[in-house]
Amino acid sequence: MVRWIAVSGLVMGSLGLGAQGTVAGKAEPFEVATIKLVDPGERAGRFIRMEGDHRFIGKNYTLKLLIAAAYELNPKTISGGPGWVTEDHYDVVAVTPGEKKPSRDQQMAMLRLLISERFALKFHREQKEFSIYELSRAKGGSKLKASTQAPDEAPQTISTVYPQKIKMPARNVSMGDFASVLQRAILDRPVVDKTGLTGRYDFDLEWAPDETQLSGDIPAAPADSPSPPLFTAVQEQLGLKLEETKGMVNALVIDGAHRPLEN
Repeated sequence: MVRWIAVSGLVMGSLGLGAQGTVAGKAEPFEVATIKLVDPGERAGRFIRMEGDHRFIGKNYTLKLLIAAAYELNPKTISGGPGWVTEDHYDVVAVTPGEKKPSRDQQMAMLRLLISERFALKFHREQKEFSIYELSRAKGGSKLKASTQAPDEAPQTISTVYPQKIKMPARNVSMGDFASVLQRAILDRPVVDKTGLTGRYDFDLEWAPDETQLSGDIPAAPADSPSPPLFTAVQEQLGLKLEETKGMVNALVIDGAHRPLEN
């Protein structure tokens, strides 16, 4: 039985950012968007995804997690701001402009504009040292297979949570994409791609989660889970490895934010 869909692995390139958190370059806004505060009793599951070509949905996100998604950051690298940025949960429903379904880059550019305007978000960036994970090739080399998807097909890394395991069927994914979704949605610290692999790949990753993963929103898998822990799964199933180390990260510091007005 599926418990809930954890997080859509939207892996986007960021626009250039000025020192005070301004967006360099132009981006189209959503045509219309609503932001609704979620009652504490209704906070089940969290995801960002497109439904159809023009309906963008973000379910059960704090402002901090919206920032992490929009700017491809691990939540631990985001600091500052009032306490409610990590306590209040919101649902976002928006309509995208144009005739075609926007790319994932475009979706996240719209999300960055939305949270900047509706939350009056102000921030700056700082280089800080963090405990990180380095993603690299394991001894014996990568087991990844080249993607069979069309080159312009959007990468997909949607994680589905079952009672004893998580499954991530990844399609048309680069190692930068994979590292990004690991750091933003799965692991408790930043992840840096050191694989040197430049292609796009299809793979299926299955593992037993622990209490540090997915922001602590799900319980750890039982000890008798037939699936291996994440680090073991990455090595055995993908021929990659995750190693703990320390490194400098371009962190984000919130200087100011306001709760959004009622829609």
